[in-house]
Order: sequence, then C-alpha cells, then structure tokens
Amino acid sequence: MRTAIISDIHSNLAALEAVLADIDQRNCQRIICLGDIIGYGPDPVACADLVAQRCEWSLLGNHDFGVLYEPTNFNSAAEQAAYWTREQFEKASKEDPEAGRRRWNFLGHLRVRVSDNGYLCVHGTPRKPINEYLFPDDAINNPHKLGSIFDRIDRVCFVGHTHVPGVFTDDSEFWKPDELTGNSYPVDPVQKAIINPGSVGQPRDGDPRASYAILDTTGGEGKHRVEFHRLPYDVELTVDKIHAIDRLHDWLGDRLREGR
Repeated sequence: MRTAIISDIHSNLAALEAVLADIDQRNCQRIICLGDIIGYGPDPVACADLVAQRCEWSLLGNHDFGVLYEPTNFNSAAEQAAYWTREQFEKASKEDPEAGRRRWNFLGHLRVRVSDNGYLCVHGTPRKPINEYLFPDDAINNPHKLGSIFDRIDRVCFVGHTHVPGVFTDDSEFWKPDELTGNSYPVDPVQKAIINPGSVGQPRDGDPRASYAILDTTGGEGKHRVEFHRLPYDVELTVDKIHAIDRLHDWLGDRLREGR
C-alpha cells in the first residue's frame, strides 16, 4: 500500500490542491494528515472541507486546537489569525448550518495520536503530541530531549509541526531528504526513526515548494520506504489573498515566497 502523508496545510488552498493533484498521479491508496489543517492562511473552510473529504483521518495540530479552543503560546500574528479563522467557520456555519455542523464535528473529533499499521503518528512529538517542536538541530544540541522522545516510540513515528522535512534516527542523526538516495528513506526494521514529511502550506526550510511524503509498504515487511516529494504551486495567489485580508499580517504571506 502507498499512503500519502500530508501535514501543516495552514489554510493554504493553492498548495493543498497542488499536493492532492500530485498524489493522485502517484498511485496512492490513501491519504492521512498530521494536523494544522488551518491557521495563518486565507482559506481555512475550504481546506478543512477538502481534508475531511480526501483524508482517511487527520490529527489535531496546535493551530487546529487554537481555533477550536484558545490560541495559547501564539505570537500576535498567529493569535489574530486564529480568531479570524474561527470567525470564518462561524460565518460559513450561518450560511449553511448543516455543512457547518459536519465541519465542526470533523474538527472536534481530530485525534491527538494514531497508531497506523504499526507507525505512531502525532503532530508535535510522542512526548507532547500537540505542541512540542522537534527541530533538526536537536539531534546535535539537545540529545537528552531527542533520547527522551525516542524512548516513547517502539520503532517509527511520523511528526509534523516544525515544517521541516527529514528523518531523525536514534543515533542522533538528522537526514534531510536531499541527503537520502533518491529522496527516499528505507525504513530499517530494527533502527528507530522519527520522520517529518514537511509542510504542505508553509515550508520553513528555505524552499517555498509544498512538501509531503509517501509511505510505500508494497515491498512487504522489512522493505518499507518513505519518499519525500516537493512541488511548486501558485505561491503568489496565496500571498495576494493574505494581503487582501486586513486581519492577517502581510508577513504571513511574504514569508511563503522564501519558505520561511
């Protein structure tokens, strides 16, 4: 089976549509989402509806939590975006109450962690699944943190949240996709790994292209692989939409151009 893994869409409809179109061309049987469907971007309602329609399941990210409940530990721009996003869902619910009920039900039932065919999936880390960041430089600068997180997984865990794609191994290494042969990681049947597919809607590794991954288990037990994919989308369309909304800070759009 080939499972597409998306994360951190952040209300960027242009990026999400581009990624879904690419997934459709790659013989994937299912799609899962690691959270942060919404927040920051200009199209939260459309993105939530599309994820609900196309994904087998999705996790609860910190921005999803912030819109549903309260945005905690957010900077002012992120907090304002969360309140604006909530208003868009409330407005859409008034226009179509039945669709609104389905939408709120979908968001309200997002799970914090899922074990999917032996792979643990969380938004942040297994230690703090909604809001703990696991940065690439933690492999070098914070080995105790990394070790504590690895102690909480049996073998392989998929995470999002940092918007940086790559693979952590339990020997304190972090591998960027372009450091892997063919941008593909062969899952070791023994070695533990934590894998981040990167961000669909707001990459932060200096590359503005949308990022996602595919878990390929067609080779059978012991021959699973994770493919990393990047693809361009109409960044300026999303930037222009953000700039047109007074309640969203312009820099939320500007940083998309540089993948920051």
